Amino acid sequence: MGASGQDSKRALVVEGGAMRGIFAAGVLDAFLEADYEPFDFAIGVSAGSTNLIGYLTGDHGRSRRILLDHARREDFINWRRALKGGHFCDVGWLWHASFDEVPLNIQRYYDNAVPLYAVTTNINTGEACYLEVTAENMHEVFPASCAIPLFYRDFPRVNGEQMTDGGLADSIPVIRAYEQGARDITVILSRPLGYRKRPRPTPKLMKEFFHDHARLFEAVLERGERYNRALDFIQSPPDDCRVSVVAPPDNFPVGRFTREESLLERGYQDGREAGLSYLEPAQGQ
Repeated sequence: MGASGQDSKRALVVEGGAMRGIFAAGVLDAFLEADYEPFDFAIGVSAGSTNLIGYLTGDHGRSRRILLDHARREDFINWRRALKGGHFCDVGWLWHASFDEVPLNIQRYYDNAVPLYAVTTNINTGEACYLEVTAENMHEVFPASCAIPLFYRDFPRVNGEQMTDGGLADSIPVIRAYEQGARDITVILSRPLGYRKRPRPTPKLMKEFFHDHARLFEAVLERGERYNRALDFIQSPPDDCRVSVVAPPDNFPVGRFTREESLLERGYQDGREAGLSYLEPAQGQ
């Protein structure tokens, strides 16, 4: 909805969602297959940010490989470790192991000059931070953006500041993309269209976890409201902005911590098909 001017920027925004990120992996691979890279900048949250670096480096299939292999290992998701006080999801291990084992063409990212902004949440202010990814900071930024509180026990530091999951402060940074000058925004969601966050009581364990971080706890309490505000923007953007959405089907089989290979492969194919369908009108012009 809305129109975009000749000189306006085009942005790509990708939501997180842990293993649900397999959908975006499929969409972005479809974009690469079609050489569809019209964006001026990209913003990703959590798994959305790691999906985007694979897209912007042109590494087709990289995110799929990581989600079907590394992310299914017990080094990453481990209930027994969590019960002993360790990480349930070791995002630090996942980033570093996949970086070491799955090629990432950082030079292409620089050559394309399309900046990627990864969203983190500052634990002291509860505010979103939009950090431009570089070769120098990526080993700090990506684990921080993906560090889901409770499931990852640490607050990774970026530039000396303790951070956590970007989804707490800004799950779908479409309004930020608009504020950065984008007037043609493509959003890849990790939940079907029509999903809204509903108010829910905050678990006692979460209250205890955030006991020393009042601002961060406020961000947790306000997350649903901000999430739905982003959905409102997507549904009814300003008159000078066009927002296009790629979202999973209603029967999307992947949840946040799904590990079944067949379901993840289905989720990837759902994403790839959605990406190809999205591109059909563009290719027909």
